[in-house]
Amino acid sequence: MADLGTLTTQLNYQFSNPALLTEALSHRSSGSVNYERLEFLGDSFLNFTIAAELYQQRSHEDEGALSRLRASLVRQSTLADIARELKLGDYLNLGVGELRSGGFKRDSILSDVVESVIGAVFLDAGFEVARDLVLRLYGDRIANLPPSADLKDPKTRLQERLQADGLERPGYEVVETSGKSHEMRFTVVCALPALKKTVKATATSRRKAEQAAAARMLEKLAEPETE
Repeated sequence: MADLGTLTTQLNYQFSNPALLTEALSHRSSGSVNYERLEFLGDSFLNFTIAAELYQQRSHEDEGALSRLRASLVRQSTLADIARELKLGDYLNLGVGELRSGGFKRDSILSDVVESVIGAVFLDAGFEVARDLVLRLYGDRIANLPPSADLKDPKTRLQERLQADGLERPGYEVVETSGKSHEMRFTVVCALPALKKTVKATATSRRKAEQAAAARMLEKLAEPETE
């Protein structure tokens, strides 16, 4: 494990109770004292802090838009990116099996550890210090968020576009499945009968295939019409 002093310098926080940081960096595979309870606390605190910050900065957004914005910030991939910026994988205490399987690089573990560290700081120093940590970790991510409409999933954006044009909803149909039960592939056709347009997409689940097909249809609708 790397020197924790380097990590605390990156966090810009020195723990009064260093055992909390050790616990926050310990995966359940390493023993009974692990980060799961701290992760639970940190997850709740993170969601509240981000929600409160967005509420202040995006006064014109409604509840649905704020929810989408928050989700984009607290999702696993964003947290894993923050963990990699801090090189948290170098500080993890993992069991032998997790070490061998590369757990220190896995998004699910890295995202959990960011939350557990936040929970540990909250217990060690209280609300304001933990809030300041969250906002430091997120840097410009909050200020540089795209418009909330851009965060809507493709199916929603496609449906809203068609409704605005007075057109019927798109149809989705699974036209092919392949692969073994644990690695199925679904091919979905998205059709707009009124515009005589169809597109096809394949993914590892029906939902993902439908979303991919909707995204392709949006691209198709954005193309200039040819004579």
